[in-house]
Amino acid sequence: MRSLHTETSKFLSYVLRHAPQSIGLTLDREGWADIDALITAATAAGTALDAGLIRAVVSSSDKQRFALSADGRQIRAVQGHSTAAVALTHVARTPPSMLYHGTATRFLKAILAQGLQLGQRHHVHLSADPKTATTVGARHGVPTMLCVHSLQMHEDGWVFYQADNGVWLTPHVPPTYLHVVE
Repeated sequence: MRSLHTETSKFLSYVLRHAPQSIGLTLDREGWADIDALITAATAAGTALDAGLIRAVVSSSDKQRFALSADGRQIRAVQGHSTAAVALTHVARTPPSMLYHGTATRFLKAILAQGLQLGQRHHVHLSADPKTATTVGARHGVPTMLCVHSLQMHEDGWVFYQADNGVWLTPHVPPTYLHVVE
């Protein structure tokens, strides 16, 4: 059985990244939701939340999935949005020479042919840490880690951003910049 914090984190990820309308919640263009409105909407939809639980989930998240506003009255997911209503403003940054992407082995053939695609999200997500990439890949099956020649991509004109939680973001990774880590 999953803990209350894990269940709450999954609920917040779903609502704040993908489906705020599922509980009648509105996000602004930067993905912020009023915490009181979130609690009211979640409770009306059958999920009990309170401000203390939300703050505990935010502060204990090892992946820093969420952020609280400076005044503590709003919350948002820091990246991973699929809803068109949210368009986070990220500052372009120069990436390190290599970044990593974990995926399930069954997707490898398509990725090596087409590159890393957006899927349902606004950006391809990359990690500076191979261990994190492998963990992400393992969520979907037997993991394979891909190395992305990110600095070369950047020098060739591709734009990279870094989310508040350290995840690197880019719109696409062509196959020429990828190699499989054995």
